[in-house]
Amino acid sequence: MTGRADDEAGAGRRGRRPAGQDTRDVVLAGAREEFLERGYEAASVRSVARRAGVDPGTVRHWFGDKTQLFTASLGLVDIDPAAIVRAAAEGPVESLGERLVRSVVEVWDTDYGETVRLVVPAVMADPGLRGLLPQFLGAELLGPIVRRLDVDDALLRSALVASQMAGVLMTRYLVPLAPLASLPPERVAALVGPTVQRYLTGDLESG
Repeated sequence: MTGRADDEAGAGRRGRRPAGQDTRDVVLAGAREEFLERGYEAASVRSVARRAGVDPGTVRHWFGDKTQLFTASLGLVDIDPAAIVRAAAEGPVESLGERLVRSVVEVWDTDYGETVRLVVPAVMADPGLRGLLPQFLGAELLGPIVRRLDVDDALLRSALVASQMAGVLMTRYLVPLAPLASLPPERVAALVGPTVQRYLTGDLESG
């Protein structure tokens, strides 16, 4: 009992750390360690706060929730996966693939792909982060979309959609291929959307 009380008291003392830029950096470092050690789904705002030596309110002050904390730890500023899910989910199921492609491309187009060019190579070069990314996409982006459809082979469908979207990001931003790299988002969505739609709701056994 004494050890636990001491731990809680220590956590309280640590929680009074001033909420300045230094604290933000400490929280980010703690978040990266926590995500790498425990995985995306097992980590939490509270566990990151414990590791960083602050209270959970300080973490939320800087980053809001676990999703924003994770994207910030990757260097993805102002990226909201929930907004992408909402944009894709609103409308007929038959055009879900097109909406998903368009919403993803529009997000990365906001800075002309600069974030993709900076962040993706860094993530791919780090084995730990590279392993975390599929967990994050499954939990926050592709998983929620596929689960709403109540289809068979949800994991396979999510992986197929991810492969298609990775190809679009690669050839639009990292290794730009004309004319895909300069097409407007709605045109990319119209061309790629049907393939994504098949992966989401179509017959995977045919063709």
